[in-house]
Amino acid sequence: MGMNYRTLGKTGLQVSEIGYGAWGIGNSGWRGAEDEESLKALHRSIDLGLNFIDTALGYGDGHSERLVGQVVRDRAETVYVASKIPPKNGQWPARAGVPSSETFTAEHVISSTETSLRNLGLETLDVQQFHVWSDEWAAQGDWLDGVQKLKEQGKIRHFGVSINDYQPANAIKLIESGVVDTVQVIYNIFEQTPEDELFPACLEHNVGVIVRVALDEGGLTGSISPDTEFAEDDFRSRYFRDDRKREVYERVQKITQDLGIGSDQIAETALRYVLSHPAVSTVIPGMRSIRNVERNMRIGDGKGLAKEQVEKLKNHRWARNFYE
Repeated sequence: MGMNYRTLGKTGLQVSEIGYGAWGIGNSGWRGAEDEESLKALHRSIDLGLNFIDTALGYGDGHSERLVGQVVRDRAETVYVASKIPPKNGQWPARAGVPSSETFTAEHVISSTETSLRNLGLETLDVQQFHVWSDEWAAQGDWLDGVQKLKEQGKIRHFGVSINDYQPANAIKLIESGVVDTVQVIYNIFEQTPEDELFPACLEHNVGVIVRVALDEGGLTGSISPDTEFAEDDFRSRYFRDDRKREVYERVQKITQDLGIGSDQIAETALRYVLSHPAVSTVIPGMRSIRNVERNMRIGDGKGLAKEQVEKLKNHRWARNFYE
């Protein structure tokens, strides 16, 4: 039972259904043993057929890129690497009314990419993405000159954007302009909004879709209950603050009852739901342990979910923003 591969839109790259989200490995506050574990997890995922890793210059200030580069350079297999350029003004997510001259100038696009390539120890990035996006920038500034120059120099193969949290329609103009090859977006059982406008646009314009937060930062793993405790420095202690743990727990109970599955099956169901949409190319869970790698990699088998389960899950849409 091997890994299934899908075409990443007009890039033509054949990418594993399960990719590697490398945010967590850049974020470890305590290096050493954690890095060893991360490197083992990355290697194991490639052993199991993974060939797409998503990192960013902003993950641990280049630390994630350095770990990823170490692994990719070590392997004989082809592994595609996607990274991201942080906005020059350091604003996440992008705010309305801020011109592209403050976030992505051609010069910033080029210098950030060169820094990422140095961190990775690679000559080319398969996909370079803007870490935030606002459709107001589609027709302004010189950022596209920077992207085109990098493509001409062979420093990047393809260009994408990571869409702001819970603003999936905020890239439609860019997609329609034809200059973007991939988009990265939050999509999961709760957050189904990309199905409305974004995914049809991506299918129409052959834009690859990379899905992040498919497990709702842990909300869709079945492991969160009203009593779950997070360490203070774990960002989930904010994400699941106040009454949110109970809300999430109750919503997950409803899903398991509705589908007649155990809470131990919720993570797999959540990943398969994401992969059941034809616009989706790959989903990139964070996998910091070999155990998580082995569990998640089994799901990239091309089997998808039964139609009736997908239909039932449509009723569990839950629009909210826990990042605020």
